[in-house]
Amino acid sequence: MSYILEAKNITRTFKEGRIETRVLRGVDLSLPEGQLTAVVGKSGSGKSTLLHILGTLDTPTSGELIFKGENIARLSERKKAALRGQHLGFVYQFHHLLMDFTALENTAMPLLIAGVSRAEAFERARDYLAKVGLADKADSRPGELSGGQRQRVAIARALCPQPDLILADEPTGNLDEENAAQVFALFEELVRTEQRSVVMVTHDLSLAGRCDHIYTLENGRGSFTC
Repeated sequence: MSYILEAKNITRTFKEGRIETRVLRGVDLSLPEGQLTAVVGKSGSGKSTLLHILGTLDTPTSGELIFKGENIARLSERKKAALRGQHLGFVYQFHHLLMDFTALENTAMPLLIAGVSRAEAFERARDYLAKVGLADKADSRPGELSGGQRQRVAIARALCPQPDLILADEPTGNLDEENAAQVFALFEELVRTEQRSVVMVTHDLSLAGRCDHIYTLENGRGSFTC
C-alpha cells in the first residue's frame, strides 16, 4: 500500500507561561493514497490539532511529516504555503465563504490567487460546482444558499485546484442528517472516481464507519481501529 502522507512520532505541546499542555504524545499515522480515512476521538483528544499539523497549518513540537519523500514539518512558511496551494485542499465545519462573491467566484478564488487566468479558473470552477450538484447556483451569493449548499461550495473550492489530499475538519458538524449524508457522499465519490485521498475529522461514528479506515485518538495517542 502506498501512502500520500506519513506522520512519524508527532508531538505537540502548548506553553502558556510555566504551564505546558501536551496535546499529542507521539502520533504515528500513515494516510493511504486514494482512500478515505476518518479521525475520531473525544472532545479535546487532539483531532483538530493533528489535522492542522498534517496540513502544515501548525508545526509539531517534534516528529516528522513525510510528503513525497520530504519532511515538510520544517519547511519555511513560504514553502509550506506553496505546498498547501499545490497539493492540499481544506474543508472546515464553517464554510468560510466570501459573502460578497458568488458561488462561482468563491470556487475559483484559489486558482485566481495562484495566478490562473480568469477564463480557465471560472471554467474549472463551473465543472466542480456541477460535480457537487450546484451548476444552477453559480451566480448565487452565499446568503442565497442553504447551509448544505454553502458547504458543497466550500468543497468545490477545495477541489478546484485538484489537490492530492483533502483535509476536512468536522465538515458535516453544522448540517442536518440529510445534508451531512450528501456531503459525505461527495467525499466517497471523489475517492472512488478521482482517486483523491481524504482525511476527515468527525464525531459522527456512523459516517466514520463508512470510511476505508478509522484512526482513533485518545490521550494524545492514536491507533487504527479499522
